[in-house]
Amino acid sequence: MKRVTGIGGIFFKSRDPQALAEWYRVHLGLDVQAWGGASLEGGAGPTNWCLFKADTDYFAPSPAPFMVNYRVADLLGLLAVLRAEGCEVVGEPQDSEYGKFGWVLDPEGNKLELWEPPAGQ
Repeated sequence: MKRVTGIGGIFFKSRDPQALAEWYRVHLGLDVQAWGGASLEGGAGPTNWCLFKADTDYFAPSPAPFMVNYRVADLLGLLAVLRAEGCEVVGEPQDSEYGKFGWVLDPEGNKLELWEPPAGQ
């Protein structure tokens, strides 16, 4: 079974997401969109770069100020395998227009997001 096929995104907290997004736009040329991030094109598909408010609970239960989003080919299948291997899967998988999402904690308590893009992406 193919597991991770790429990095789907990198997310981190910010005290002032709008100001920091502007700095990245001005100084590094990132085209930060109204949704708070930028999509960077790469070989295996887009990589999203996104800022979250410092008080977000989206990364919970991890105390880390970041979360890595890994692109996967079969989210539900992988979550089942991870559970069987004794990994701590958190929350329930979610399906949206952006694809399917699931979460797992690494051994140090860092929350990782697993993302199965919509068909054709």
